[in-house]
Amino acid sequence: MSGAPGLAPRLLCARTLIRAAETGSYGNLALRSALARAEAEGMTDARDSALCTAIFQGTTERLLTLDACIRAHVKRPLEKLELTVLCVLRCGIYELLYLQTPEFAAVNLWTEAVKKLKKTSASGMVNAVLRAFLRSGKRIPLPAEPIAAMSVQYSVPEELLRLLLRDYDTETVTAFLEDANGEPPVYVRRNPLHVTEAEFSERAKAEPVAGIPGAYRLPRGQRIDGSILHVQDLASQLCCLALDPQPGETVLDVCAAPGGKSFTAAELMQNRGQIFAYDLHENRVNLIRRGAKALGITCITAQPGDARETDKPQADRVLCDVPCSGFGVIRRKPEIRYKSLAETESLPEIQYQILEASAKAVKPGGVLVYSTCTVLKRENEAVVQRFLAEHPAFIPEKPWQQYPVLAGYGAEMTTLFPAMLQSDGFFIAKLRRRA
Repeated sequence: MSGAPGLAPRLLCARTLIRAAETGSYGNLALRSALARAEAEGMTDARDSALCTAIFQGTTERLLTLDACIRAHVKRPLEKLELTVLCVLRCGIYELLYLQTPEFAAVNLWTEAVKKLKKTSASGMVNAVLRAFLRSGKRIPLPAEPIAAMSVQYSVPEELLRLLLRDYDTETVTAFLEDANGEPPVYVRRNPLHVTEAEFSERAKAEPVAGIPGAYRLPRGQRIDGSILHVQDLASQLCCLALDPQPGETVLDVCAAPGGKSFTAAELMQNRGQIFAYDLHENRVNLIRRGAKALGITCITAQPGDARETDKPQADRVLCDVPCSGFGVIRRKPEIRYKSLAETESLPEIQYQILEASAKAVKPGGVLVYSTCTVLKRENEAVVQRFLAEHPAFIPEKPWQQYPVLAGYGAEMTTLFPAMLQSDGFFIAKLRRRA
C-alpha cells in the first residue's frame, strides 16, 4: 500500500467497503477482519486504522446523505456508476463534510485512490464531482417534502421513518436519529467476583454511573483485564436489574448468546444458584461458556435450545431478550437502518411464541422479563399486550423501584431512548406470575 502519504488507510477503507457490499457481509465484521490483516502484515499503524475506521463507519452511517450530495453533481443515475467509483465518491464526500482534512488534500487523495483501484478513467469525474461539491459550499440538498428531507438529513429510509413517526412524536424521533449518527458511549459492568469497587477504581479509569451499582462508563480505547469486567450497554444492564435475580434462585435466559445478561445476572446472584442459558446454535453457546470462564462464573449452564420449546426447568425468573429488528442500536450497527422492513414483519409472531413458551417455565410468584433492542411498538407493546390479554395469570410490574435514579423511568412497559440515560434504544416489560 505504498504511495502518497495518507493513501493507505483510504485504500483499505474503500476496498473493505467494496468487499462488504459485494459479499453482503456485516460492515463491522468486514472492517475488523481487514484491519487485523493489515496490522498483521505491517501495512497500517494505529493512526491509519483510526482514519480508516472513521471513514468506513461514517460512510456507512451517512449513506443516504452522501448519495444525495453525489446525485446533485453527476449526470447519470447512481445505479449506473461502478461500485468502486461510487464508494470512492461516498468516502470523499464524507471526508469533506465531516472530517477536518484540508479540502485540497482530500480531493487529491481520493482522486489518486480511484486510480490505485484500477479505475483511472474515472479519476477525472471523481475530481470534478468533489470540486463541484466544494463550490456548492458543501451543501446537502434536502427535498421539500418533510419525511424525504428527514431521510436525507439523518440517512434513514423513508419507510422506517414513517413507522417511527407512527409510533412516536416528531421530537422524540428527531432526537433518536440525531443520536444514531453519534459515537456511542462504552459501558462496562464491574465483576464483583474478582474485584472490589475500590480495587476497580484503582485499576480502571472508569466513571461510575450515578445511582446504578456496578455500572461504569469507560473512556474509549482503554483496555483492561477482561476478568474484572465485561462490556455491556447500560440498557442491557438495566434489563438485568429489572429481572432482579437473587442469590440461590433458578434463572433462565432463553436467548442468551453472547452471554452478557447471563453474566450480569450471575454477578447479581453472587454466583450462587443456577442460571440456564440457552441459544439455538452450538457455536454461540460456546461464546457463553468462554465468557463465563473468563469471568470466573460457575453457576451458568449453557446449552443449545430453541426458545420456542417448552421443555425447560421451572425457574424463579425468566429472561426473554428476543430476536428483533435491532432498530434501537442503529448507532452501534449503522447498516441496520437500511434493512428491509419486509424482513422484520414475521418477528412479532416469533417473539410472541418465545414469550408464551417461556411463561410456562415461570414458577408461581416468579418474574418474566420481555426485552428487545428495538423501539418499534409492533415488536414491543403490541406483543406484551397480546400476551397479557391471553394469560391473565401474569400482571405487569414496574421495575427498578429500589433505585431512585431509575424509578421514574420504570413504567409497566418501558421504552428507553438514548436521550434519557445515554443508553441504547431498548424495551423492557417486567411481568409477575400470580402466586
